[in-house]
Amino acid sequence: METIYDYSVKAKNGEMESLENYKGKVLLIVNTATGCGFTPQFEGLQDLYDKYKEQGLEILDFPCNQFGNQAPGSDEEITDFCSSRYGITFPQFSKVDVNGENEEPLFTFLKSKKSGLMGSKIKWNFTKFLVDKEGNVVDRFAPTTKPEDIDKKIAALL
Repeated sequence: METIYDYSVKAKNGEMESLENYKGKVLLIVNTATGCGFTPQFEGLQDLYDKYKEQGLEILDFPCNQFGNQAPGSDEEITDFCSSRYGITFPQFSKVDVNGENEEPLFTFLKSKKSGLMGSKIKWNFTKFLVDKEGNVVDRFAPTTKPEDIDKKIAALL
């Protein structure tokens, strides 16, 4: 049976990284954008990371430019923006597509485990997938769900 740990994703340095490196951790996987109405959620995501990192939370950030061209720029420019503006310290990966023929296979897998209002499509940036320590996709949250509203669910999984 296929698990999240069977996937490798492109790190922002261009090298492939196996998600097996995150085995035993609770994961919050998010497609993000730097020019979106939800961009201030980076602050809430970083707060969650600061609060739970030592207990085993990892937030995996995948910039996505598919929705209104809201993540323009290179991976390096996006990282610079996020670290200087929001103090992001959680892992950021290379820019991906989350829908369509060039979508990142990890997101195909995530959507197959937890569909949303648009079925197997992701509606917008800041869609969040919560994965337990065994690699099971346990929840999916809409872009309008604020990171702080996920706090109790993360705490329960840790």
